[in-house]
Amino acid sequence: ELPRPVESVDAIAGKGLVGNRYFDEGDPGKELTLIEAEALEALEAEHGLSLDGAASRRNVLTRGVQLNDLVGRRFRVGELECLGIELCEPCLHLEQMTKPGVIKGLVHRAGLNAQILVGGELRPGDPVTPLA
Repeated sequence: ELPRPVESVDAIAGKGLVGNRYFDEGDPGKELTLIEAEALEALEAEHGLSLDGAASRRNVLTRGVQLNDLVGRRFRVGELECLGIELCEPCLHLEQMTKPGVIKGLVHRAGLNAQILVGGELRPGDPVTPLA
């Protein structure tokens, strides 16, 4: 079952998004996942593979921010304060759930795994802002 867009979701520091399958798993790198809309657009342009935000299996779809640059850095997503843990590389499970070629098309641009340091309410359209 694909994730579905929501009006808002509570994000809890150290746990993740309420209702997410990884909530309270204790893995900081699975508390929040983000992917760039531009990466999904490039996947279609370069490989002819159409994948929307929900099918990418990431929690947050961004635009206009270089997520790879946030590895090891603090940043905000609306009310939340997060820490970029590592790149979220595409995996065989994602390819099996979507289309052949997704792994090759999303290598090094399949998103960011982040830890939630300060929780709050997450809403569509919340800006992603790097912190100094």
